[in-house]
Amino acid sequence: MKISQFKSALQLAKPAASPEFLQTSGMSIAAHYHITEIGLVLKNYVDCGGVVRQERKATMQIWLANDTDHRLSTQKLLEIIEKSEQLFGLKDEELEVEFQGQTIETYGLVAQDFGFQFTSKKTTCLAPGHCGIPNELLPQEMQVKTSCSPGSGCC
Repeated sequence: MKISQFKSALQLAKPAASPEFLQTSGMSIAAHYHITEIGLVLKNYVDCGGVVRQERKATMQIWLANDTDHRLSTQKLLEIIEKSEQLFGLKDEELEVEFQGQTIETYGLVAQDFGFQFTSKKTTCLAPGHCGIPNELLPQEMQVKTSCSPGSGCC
């Protein structure tokens, strides 16, 4: 979910309401969560094929403390986002959520009628042709189509 999509979904809610977040399991994040940070992450790297890449992502960290009376309003969350946009020059980056599970876990987000649901993120090879993995052993979505026969999905 892009920052603009997140803000649009928040703007549909009542300003005094607390946005609700669900984990991938469907379990709700306790209503007394804190948004401890919203920031910009720049990642410069080289993939296994030797291609230099750069990613820009926005991150939002959700944390639970023992202060069970704490509630974050939609309006306050929008203000935090707008402040981070001004300070860090956030554009319309993809927004990731960090949440404490077994370790710090990273998720995507989708808007739902009730609020927001965490989505699982997956790794992938960015240069499968350079890794020496035969085409037939790659996941279906990464396989290179070598012919266009009926039913192959390439026509």
